[in-house]
Amino acid sequence: MSSLKRTLTLPSLVLLGVGLMAPIIVLGTFGILSQASGGRAPLSYLVALIAMLLTAVSYARMCRAYPVSGSSYTYVSKAIDARLGFLTGWAILLDYLFLPMAIWLIGASYLHNVVPSLPQSVWLLAFIVITSVINVIGLKFASKLNVVLLLLQCLVMAAFAVLCAHYVLGDPTKPLFTLAPFGAGGANLPMVMTGAGIACYSYLGFDAVSTLTEETKDPQRNVPKAIVLVALIGGAIFVATSYIVQVAHPSTVFADPDSAANEIAKNIGGDLFVMIFLIGMVVGQFCSGIAAQASASRLLFALGRDSVFPKRIFGYLSPRFQTPVFSILLTAVFALLALRMDVTTSTSFINFGAFLTFAFVNLSVIFHYRLKGKRTGLKNFLSYVVLPVLGFASTIALMISLDRNAIILGVCWLAIGVVYLGYLTKFFRVPPPELHLPTSAH
Repeated sequence: MSSLKRTLTLPSLVLLGVGLMAPIIVLGTFGILSQASGGRAPLSYLVALIAMLLTAVSYARMCRAYPVSGSSYTYVSKAIDARLGFLTGWAILLDYLFLPMAIWLIGASYLHNVVPSLPQSVWLLAFIVITSVINVIGLKFASKLNVVLLLLQCLVMAAFAVLCAHYVLGDPTKPLFTLAPFGAGGANLPMVMTGAGIACYSYLGFDAVSTLTEETKDPQRNVPKAIVLVALIGGAIFVATSYIVQVAHPSTVFADPDSAANEIAKNIGGDLFVMIFLIGMVVGQFCSGIAAQASASRLLFALGRDSVFPKRIFGYLSPRFQTPVFSILLTAVFALLALRMDVTTSTSFINFGAFLTFAFVNLSVIFHYRLKGKRTGLKNFLSYVVLPVLGFASTIALMISLDRNAIILGVCWLAIGVVYLGYLTKFFRVPPPELHLPTSAH
C-alpha cells in the first residue's frame, strides 16, 4: 500500500499549523471583523477560540485512535458511518480546495496594490507555481522555509503592535488597558457571534495538522499535541493583536474596511511602515499557502488511496520526492478559478465546510469512545460526552451565524456530494469504498 515518508517532528508540525493560519491575517481582516462585531474584535476572537479549542481536543482524541492522513473523513467513517464519513470528507474538501485559492488571491491583491502596473493574475500565477514546486519537493523543505517566513511576519506584527501602543500612549484620552474591546459597557451578542464566525477563518490550521499524520514521527504523541498547541498559539496571537489594534482604533468607521490595516498602519507609522506591513502581509499569505496546499493534497491522496477518487491519479506518490504530485497539481489547477473570482466569493465556501466537519468530528468522539468503547465513569463522561457536545453546539451556533450566501453555497456543494455518493454506492445499495487503516491504538 502507498505510504508517505515520516519526516515531521512536533516543532515542525506546530510551525506548519501556525503558518497555515498566517497570523498576520488578523491585521488584514481587522476592518471587516471590527465592523461585524461592533468594535468588539478581541471578544469575537475569544469566543471563536473557545469553540475551536473544544473541537481541537476532539481532533486530538480521534487522531490518537486513527493516526492516518484522512483526518475528519477517516474519524467519522470509522466511528459513525462510512457514508457520513464520505460526506464529511466532501464538506472538508470544499474548505481545503478553496482555502489555498483564497490565500493566494488575498496575497495577489495586496501585491497588485503595491505594483499596479502588473495584473493581479500575474501575481496569482506566481503564487500558485512557486508554492506547488515547494510542495512537490517535500514538506521537510517546506517546513524549513516556513520558519523563515513565519519569523518575518511575526516581526512585522510585533512592530505593528508596538507602534499601536506608542500611538495610544501619545493620546491621553485613550487608555492602554481597557475592557471595552471585550464587551465592558455592553456588547451586541448577535454582532459578536457574527464576528466570531468570521474570526474562525483565521483559526483554520489546527485541523490541517491532522492530515499530516502519516508524515509525522511518533504521530500518536506528536499530532494531538500539535493540534491543541496550534489552536492555543493562534488564539493568543489573534486576541492580543486585535486588542491592541482595537484600542488604537476603537471606531468601526474606515475609508475601506477591506484595507483598514493600511489606514491604521499609516496613522501609527507613516507611509514607510505601510510598505513594511504590506510586505509582511504578502509573506504571511505565501507561508499560509504552502501549508494549505500541502493539507489539501494529503486529503486528496487519502481519498484516492481509498478509491473514493480515481486511485491511479490521486493515490500516486512521486518515486523521487515521495509526495502526492498529482494531488498537488490538482489543487494548483483548481486555484486557477481564482482568476474569475474575488476574495469574498472564495472565502464564503470555506467556513461552512469547516463548521460542518467540526460538528461531525465532535460527534465521532462520542461514538468511538463512549458508545463503542464503553468508556464509563465521571472523568470519561466529561472527556468523551460533555466536551464534544459543547464543541458540537458551539460549531453549529457559529454555522448559523454565517451569511445566507455561504449557507446556500454550502448546501449546494453537499447536494453534489450526495449525488456522487449515490453513484459510488450504486444508489446506496453498497457501502462506499473501504478505508485501509492501521490497527487503532484505542
